[in-house]
Amino acid sequence: MRRVVVTGMGAFTPVGKNLEEYWNALINGTSGAGLITRFDTEKYKTKFACEVKNYDPQDYFDRKESRKLDLYAQFAMIAAGEAYRHANLGEADLDKDRAGIIWASGIGGITTFRNEIEGYLAGDGTPRFSPFFIPRMISDIAAGLLSMKYGFRGPNYATVSACASSTNAIIDACNLIRLDMADLFITGGSEAAIDDAGVGGFNAMQAISTNNEQYQKASRPFDANRDGFVMGEGGGAIIIEDYEHAKRRGAAIYGELIGVGLSADAYHLTAPHPEGDGAKLVMRNALKSAGLSPSEVDYINVHGTATPLGDISEIKAILDVFGEHAFKLNISSTKSMTGHLLGAAGAIESIAVIMAIRDGIVPPTINLDTLDPRIDSRLNLTPNTAQRRDVNVGLSNTFGFGGHNTSVIFRKFNG
Repeated sequence: MRRVVVTGMGAFTPVGKNLEEYWNALINGTSGAGLITRFDTEKYKTKFACEVKNYDPQDYFDRKESRKLDLYAQFAMIAAGEAYRHANLGEADLDKDRAGIIWASGIGGITTFRNEIEGYLAGDGTPRFSPFFIPRMISDIAAGLLSMKYGFRGPNYATVSACASSTNAIIDACNLIRLDMADLFITGGSEAAIDDAGVGGFNAMQAISTNNEQYQKASRPFDANRDGFVMGEGGGAIIIEDYEHAKRRGAAIYGELIGVGLSADAYHLTAPHPEGDGAKLVMRNALKSAGLSPSEVDYINVHGTATPLGDISEIKAILDVFGEHAFKLNISSTKSMTGHLLGAAGAIESIAVIMAIRDGIVPPTINLDTLDPRIDSRLNLTPNTAQRRDVNVGLSNTFGFGGHNTSVIFRKFNG
């Protein structure tokens, strides 16, 4: 199969609105949490989230265009635009019939949906809806919009697997390149679910933190006092392409995507398998795909949401798959800083792994003050401060409600 390399990245996140801002915030241990500004939280159990700071659509779109786009699609266009520029695709002689878009969102245009239904219910029953209601709402529209913007006529669709969605997108794009069905993809995901319905729904599930008094420390993976994840928003984009194609156009190469894994828990609607069976399987599948032994991995960017069950399940899986080598790994959850970007999480966390490989530094798990006593203290969870390390191989896990599990493995590019 053909080799797949990374030639561009874009990040639009709660801790940075471009790639380098995002990366610098991670290695400096910056929390993206703040009080919610999008709606009145007076009656809500959770009053904070990781919003993109000081966002004004008019900084990126003209007024007419922004009205046609749900916030999740706006974030997609911004992140993908940075990746496109980063990869110098505007200067490239591309066969656009073999360039595609696979873009993810776990929820899509939830705010558009809520606004339109509220408007209808407040009226006299006459069905008055915006002609942009459906195109703004549907989860695949970002992929369509990106194909139109860049003229890419290759494979084009969305992946939806809850919080595993954008890693699923990356995996599909990788496999289509490997199988010679395309040469290049813009792939990744975006999410914008910090609204009344999104926060209310996750509150009802008791999935998100209610630590309103210490919200900047509320996202605390592996900590004994964790009480759920913190919602985030934004987008992440990666340009991946066939190595020979990248070489012909003289592209800079930031890493190689060498392994992909997929599995299902087949266990519960929202809870992970208590022994991490699905997580074990997906990491083993990724290692097999990459042709690696567990001892060759240097860093794992874990799913690590700070839920009481999820963190323990994932740690059990890592110990089972990696054995004694688990104690030589660096492990970290960057969700401690960005919050959980739901369907976009895998994209921005894959970028964190690629950047760790590029710069030889592992971003920390912040807010880890009191280790959960059920977690082996010999594990290096990169607590609170980034650590210098030569990262040759990094793995990223993302898991979604419904039992969807995904893993991707990146390696330092060596020609």
